[in-house]
Amino acid sequence: MTHLPESLWPADTSRPLLDVTVGGLLRGAAAEAPDKLALVSVAPGREDRTWTYGRLLDEAEHAAAWLLDRFRPGEHVAVWAPNVPEWLVLQYGAALSGLVLVTINPALRSAELQYALDTSRAVAAFYVDDFRGTDMAAMLKEVLPAVPAVREAVAFEGWLEQVRATEKRADLPTVDPQEPTQIQFTSGTTGRPKAAVLEHMAMVTNAAHVRERCEAPTGATFATALPLFHTAGCGLAGMGSVRERATLVLGEVFDPTTMLTAMQDHRAEILGGVPAMLHALLAHPDLEDFDLGSLKVVMSGGDAVPPPLVEAWEKLCGATASAVYGQTELSPIVCQTRPSDTRADNLFTAGRPLPGIEVAILDPHTGEIRPVDSEGEICARGYSKMIGYLDMPEETDKTIDADGWLHTGDLGTMDARGYVKVTGRLKDMIIRGGENIYPREIEEVLTRHPAIAGATVIGLKDERWGENVAAIVRLDEKHPAPTAEELHDYLREHLAPHKTPKAWYVTDTMPTNAMGKLQKFRLREQIEAGGLRSL
Repeated sequence: MTHLPESLWPADTSRPLLDVTVGGLLRGAAAEAPDKLALVSVAPGREDRTWTYGRLLDEAEHAAAWLLDRFRPGEHVAVWAPNVPEWLVLQYGAALSGLVLVTINPALRSAELQYALDTSRAVAAFYVDDFRGTDMAAMLKEVLPAVPAVREAVAFEGWLEQVRATEKRADLPTVDPQEPTQIQFTSGTTGRPKAAVLEHMAMVTNAAHVRERCEAPTGATFATALPLFHTAGCGLAGMGSVRERATLVLGEVFDPTTMLTAMQDHRAEILGGVPAMLHALLAHPDLEDFDLGSLKVVMSGGDAVPPPLVEAWEKLCGATASAVYGQTELSPIVCQTRPSDTRADNLFTAGRPLPGIEVAILDPHTGEIRPVDSEGEICARGYSKMIGYLDMPEETDKTIDADGWLHTGDLGTMDARGYVKVTGRLKDMIIRGGENIYPREIEEVLTRHPAIAGATVIGLKDERWGENVAAIVRLDEKHPAPTAEELHDYLREHLAPHKTPKAWYVTDTMPTNAMGKLQKFRLREQIEAGGLRSL
C-alpha cells in the first residue's frame, strides 16, 4: 500500500505513452473497426447524423487534401463553432495535414474573437453562420479587417460537399507526435485567456488514460455536450472514444431533453458534463420518463463536484462517479477518481494522479514540497505539460519553473496514499489583517445550509483590514429566505469569527466560463458596479 513520506507523487510509468498523432489515432480505429459507429451528432429538432470510423477517416483524409491545397503544414487554422460534426472532421483533417487547430469559443463577441484570432496567429477561420441567435458570419466579417493574417474565412455550411469533391493525396506530410496539434485558450477565470500550445502525444495519451481510469466497459458509448473547443470535449471525450473504438454521442449544444433522449436511445454508458449540466439534467421535469438504466459512469469536473450531485445520480440510475481535475495547460487531466474508490474518496477528493504525471504540493513562497495533508500549490510535470504559451515566453516561465513544474495556481493537499484534494485558488485567497482565509472552506459550510443553493466567497478591498470577506449566495426557493444575520450566526457555529463574511449579496446565476468554472472577478465587477442586491 502506498505511503508517501511527503506530498510528492512520482510518475507511474507502468502505462505506456502513446507515441501517436491525433490523425494516427483515427487511422488505427478505422483499420480495426471501419464499420463501428464512431459519432452520433444530436441537436434539438433535427434527426441524428452518424459517422462510422471508416467514413470519418475517409472524410478526414479528403479534408486534409482540401486544407493542403490552401495552407502549409505548421500553419494555424481556427474553428469558431459549436459541436457540429464538421468540427471533428476538421480536427482530424488538420491533424493528418500537419496543421495546428486553434479552438475558439463560439460564444465570444467581436473584441474577444479578434483577440483570439490575432493572438493565435490564425491564417483561416472556420465558422457556422449563426449560433444561439448571433449572426456569426456578420461578426466575423466585421472582425476580419483587423486581423489581416487570416487569409480565408470558411463557412461550415456546404464545406463537407467541397471536401468530398476534393481528391485525396497520397503524399500527406509526416507528422511527429511531439509536434503541436492544437492551440487551446486558457479558461480566463482571472483575466484574459492565454494561448496554450498542446502536442499530439500529450492529448492522445491523456485521453486514453482518462478512459481507462473511469473503469467503464471497453468500447462504452460516451454521451456528452462538453464543448469541443475545450480539451475535455475534443480530447478526453472525442479522442478517448476513438482510442476505445467507441461511439461518441455528441450534443451540438447542451439541451437537457435532447441529451436525455440521446442517452436513452443510444444506451449511453458514460455521461460527461460539468456540474451545471448534471444539475440541469436532474432538474428536467420529465426525468422519470427516460430510461437511463444503461448508464454506468458519470464523469464530471471543471469545477468542484458537490457530493449531493454524485449521490443524486447514484439514486437515479445506479451510475457511479469519476471526478476529474486538471487544466488546459496539462492536456488537460491531472488527477481522477475511480468509480471503485471508496465512497469518501469519490465524494471528497480529486483522486490520484494519472499515469505518467508527477504531482507535488509545493509551498507557494519557498517552492519546497509540503508534508502530507498540508496545503500548498498543486504542481505537475510530465508528458502532458503544454509546450508553452504562444508568443508569451515570460508568461510561460511564470507558469513552468526551472525544475519543470507547471504551477496550476490551485491550492490543495495530498494524503499519504496520493489522493489530492483541491481546496481553492491561490489568487482567491483572502488576506484579512494578516490572516489567510480560504474561500472554499466557507463556501462548503454555507452550501450545507438548506436555504442556500450555491455560495461563493470573495475578498473585497478594505482600508483597515486589507480585505474583507464577502459572500454571494443563490437561494433555494423551496425554503424561506434567510437573513444576513441568520447566515452570520450559522457560520459562527462552524468557523472562526474572522472567516465570517462582512457583506452578503444575492444572485440568481453565478458567472462561469464555458467549462462551468466560476469567474470570481466578474462578481467583483458586478459588486463594484452595484449590480448585485445585498441580502
